[in-house]
Amino acid sequence: MSQVYSRSNSTGVFFNPGAERRAEFQSCCGEMFSQLLLCDHVDAVGAALAKREADLLILDLNGFDHLNQLAGFGALIRGRAGAPILVLCAYEHSAWLPELMAYGGFDYRICTVLNDELQQAVAQALMVPADPAAAMQQELLDKEKELRDLLGVQRSLQRALAGIDTINTMASQICLALCNFPGVRHTSVMHIKERGDLQLVAQEARNHLDLGRLLERRDHLLQSPLRDVFPALMAAARGEMVLLDAPEKAGNPELAMALHDRNVRMVLALPLCAEPGGPRMGAICLMFDRYIRFSREQFACFASLAQFVSFGIGMSELKYRNDALAGQLSQMSTVDAVTGAGNRRAGEDALDNEIRRARRYGLPLAVLSFDVGSFHSTSDLYGAPVGEAALRKIAETVHGRLRTSDTLARMRGEEFLIVATHTNADDAMRLAEKLRGAVAETDLPLAGHGAAVSMTLSVAQVGAEEGSDAVLDRLDAALHRAKRAGRNGIELAA
Repeated sequence: MSQVYSRSNSTGVFFNPGAERRAEFQSCCGEMFSQLLLCDHVDAVGAALAKREADLLILDLNGFDHLNQLAGFGALIRGRAGAPILVLCAYEHSAWLPELMAYGGFDYRICTVLNDELQQAVAQALMVPADPAAAMQQELLDKEKELRDLLGVQRSLQRALAGIDTINTMASQICLALCNFPGVRHTSVMHIKERGDLQLVAQEARNHLDLGRLLERRDHLLQSPLRDVFPALMAAARGEMVLLDAPEKAGNPELAMALHDRNVRMVLALPLCAEPGGPRMGAICLMFDRYIRFSREQFACFASLAQFVSFGIGMSELKYRNDALAGQLSQMSTVDAVTGAGNRRAGEDALDNEIRRARRYGLPLAVLSFDVGSFHSTSDLYGAPVGEAALRKIAETVHGRLRTSDTLARMRGEEFLIVATHTNADDAMRLAEKLRGAVAETDLPLAGHGAAVSMTLSVAQVGAEEGSDAVLDRLDAALHRAKRAGRNGIELAA
């Protein structure tokens, strides 16, 4: 590495609107300059730089609450044209750094800055290379390596997001991919679920750190005691990047000690938003085992990676919703709304499927049909809600007596079909008798109106070469014979 030496007779310009902050800097670093100009307004900084060339411009952003107050700083940074600038930025406003880097490069420190750290930063900014050509060559090599590292992480993340998967699985793959960045010892993904519940959905630890234990919970993270100091929780709540370049700067000694014990020296958290200003979806968090001064390209790359992750999670959520809607539509298309039994389509499909299975394995298969009588007149007399409630109760009673492999479907009106697997004609007749007795003993809503309900059944065993249409015709004919013979009967189909 080239030898460096400090500038002699250095001139510095320090900006902060607060007199106390200017006095603190004068006391800490004043002796490092032969001339130090203290400014309380952006225009005063511009005037000072116009009158004399400054070796170092220090912009202290403490005291500002909103980025729009910093509009004049962009012109100052651009006007320096690469000359040394040191920006001091409050921890909670570290998202301003990449915004200001759009105007030009600079060095920065996250506040609160200790005197020793500030003096070291100023001394480093005032240093010039003994061999400028060698220094420039080294800078190009460093930049090349930086871009290779960023490209490697980007490719890993693209592979992780290649397929639409569940959010938890995708988040685990994202954490693994982000661990490829040099210095990263822990990564995590937090996702905002329904009702604003921020949850830790995945983490990858190379330092045995359990983030759930550190935050004292894995869901409802915004209720964590560390909500206002831990970068990822701040990023998720505010929707902006948070950089903590030293754990002790969070202002929580216990958190700082826990991170230092796991060899964490820096934390970067990025919000998950599909688009700027869009709904917040959570945050990703990277913990480093060393201090890294990020460049404009690195900040931009991390922001792009966070957007990729947001798109991936958004697509996963969309797929989940589509699958849920498809399931609801499928259920709506196969379930009878009144009784909760299968509808005619479900019954016919079940019969076709079980006939094919019975033929393939040589198993017996029986079907039963039953009709609940007197419902038209009952509904007319007591109202449709009473009749539907009774019909639903009968369907529940019958379904409760069937096996999980059997199917109950409402075919039309008050007629139902039962597909009884692994059942022959004799067993089906016994089942029919059991069902008739169970319905007779059921306390139906009609009982309070003094109305009686009859149940007529027919039974058929499916022939070896018989199709569903044929067996349904036999079953229907047997049911009509049972009705003509008198209600509450059971007829075996010929």
